[in-house]
Amino acid sequence: MNIKEALNGQTSIFVKRRRTFTLVFLCVATVFVISSSTVNFDTSGGLAAIPRAAVWIANNLVPTEASFRRLPTILNRLQETILVSVAVTVCATIVAFFVSLLGTKALKVNPWIQKTVRMVAAIFRNIPDVVWAMILIFSFGQNILTGFFALFFATFGMLTRIFIETIDEVSAACVEALHATGANNMQIVFQGIIPSSVAEIVSWVLYMIETNIRSSTVIGVLTGTGIGALFNLYYSRFDFGAASLVVISLIVSVVAIETISNQIRKVIIQ
Repeated sequence: MNIKEALNGQTSIFVKRRRTFTLVFLCVATVFVISSSTVNFDTSGGLAAIPRAAVWIANNLVPTEASFRRLPTILNRLQETILVSVAVTVCATIVAFFVSLLGTKALKVNPWIQKTVRMVAAIFRNIPDVVWAMILIFSFGQNILTGFFALFFATFGMLTRIFIETIDEVSAACVEALHATGANNMQIVFQGIIPSSVAEIVSWVLYMIETNIRSSTVIGVLTGTGIGALFNLYYSRFDFGAASLVVISLIVSVVAIETISNQIRKVIIQ
């Protein structure tokens, strides 16, 4: 192959990629236009409202001296939200890990049990935590237990699926070696699966704690608990200064927890 043929080949590849990108862009644009016209969404009006929204936020969502008097109440509710999120994640992690052992191929469990576990995990994972909260409100009412179970079910489904994939990928070689030596399932779990996958598991658990803190804020609006209920209360009273202080406190806490999580991940990986 000479240089001219190579250049022609490269040109042909670029032309195909450009056509593909153009086709994808046109498809996305078409879907957007159809969807916007269906729901009567005014795109130009929405874009024009952005500067006005920014000005309103700058003028109204600013903590005032009066709002800082409510800081102890805000921090108390924020602490409640964080502790519930951590408790949910820890409980879901324990249950999900042992359930995932039945869905992984490492222990060579009955194939029907594996499929059932994977199907249950998929169902729980694909139902959002907010939807779980709506369903559970009918049974438990607006209380902290409803929020706990809503977060638990969604976290359980997500972690079960993640743990199954992690165990199958990370500990495959170690598990096969233990199987060859005649080790039983308990020995495989505690000497093979846990040591080889603990870093990945801890990393995902830390991520879920961060995610649950964010999700619990929205769920708190529905269940009337935690920092979400407090934000809804202040916003409904048009106390925008206190509502903005809730948002700022939540942002600071999430950033702090994410920073701590990143440091823990670095220690585990090293």
